[in-house]
Amino acid sequence: MTRDASRVRTRLAAMADADPERRRFGSDHHDYRLRPPLAEETIRAFEHRHGVQLPSSYRSFLTDVADGGAGPDYGVVGLTEVLDEEDAIHGVREDDLRPGVLATPFTGHGPHAVAGSLVIAEGGCGMWSRLVVTGPNAGEVWHDDPDWGGLTPGPDFRDWYEAWLAPAEDT
Repeated sequence: MTRDASRVRTRLAAMADADPERRRFGSDHHDYRLRPPLAEETIRAFEHRHGVQLPSSYRSFLTDVADGGAGPDYGVVGLTEVLDEEDAIHGVREDDLRPGVLATPFTGHGPHAVAGSLVIAEGGCGMWSRLVVTGPNAGEVWHDDPDWGGLTPGPDFRDWYEAWLAPAEDT
């Protein structure tokens, strides 16, 4: 995504200009703003601590574009973001970051269906976007709706984010 960082920022500025009243879902939360990118050392420390290697498209987003911020739903949660304990996503993210959880290969089914994935966005009403970190689906963003359908496969992180940036999505 290195070559895309400037394009992402330009597109976000256009999206913000087209939505001054922040009517697009989640925009009043992320305000079309990005957090600063992460240093490679920070990402390596996270990977070492959790025994994983982050998918390349997500990794390049973190180093070249941002450590979260503007994105699908209420925005992309930063890898290093400190979440408010009262936010719904806080507890889910804490569970994902328990020792060994991310290193467990993702299966998408069974009693530990979400192990090996990291919540990266909140869709509201108990729905999440999960980045698969380990296993054969690593790099994909799955939709997690425990009440209405469970886990459903999705695109690679880059494609997921690019779809949200698409001009046809402006409202």
